[in-house]
Amino acid sequence: MKYLSTFSGIEAASVAWEPLGWTPVGFSEIDPFASSVLAHRFPGVTNYGDITKHESWGLGPGAVDLLVGGSPCQAFSVAGLRRGLDDPRGQLTLVYLQLAARLRPRWIVWENVPGVLSADGGRAFGAFLGGLEELGYGWAYRILDARHFGVPQRRRRVFLVARSSGDWE
Repeated sequence: MKYLSTFSGIEAASVAWEPLGWTPVGFSEIDPFASSVLAHRFPGVTNYGDITKHESWGLGPGAVDLLVGGSPCQAFSVAGLRRGLDDPRGQLTLVYLQLAARLRPRWIVWENVPGVLSADGGRAFGAFLGGLEELGYGWAYRILDARHFGVPQRRRRVFLVARSSGDWE
């Protein structure tokens, strides 16, 4: 499985998926510290940087099987004032959809804070789900808490998995 990780941080997805033999095609991370960690841990994998510049990355349909990422949560969290799509960080959720439209991966995995479900009256999450549907994806989402998976802290997150509905097997 070839994947592109966006909003990569220091790359939890690759740590989880490496034992499965899945291969990162690239990362999209702009934070200098996180980018240096990625360069050190994954020297052969390109960090494409700013997701808003995805049209210049040279990736197209068929480049990846899976697109993974968790757009910045501050726009949807109480700490970030819950401005949703009115926050530039919230707009990156729509850029993620644009990238999905360009790459057409079979699978999409997206995560965020539970506040995304209700920020700006649910408009942001509704726009995201509607965008996935317009692109031809079926999806399911659920709130999972890390404390139920061996992590000694409460850390609730919305996880969404989408599959291109044009090629169900």
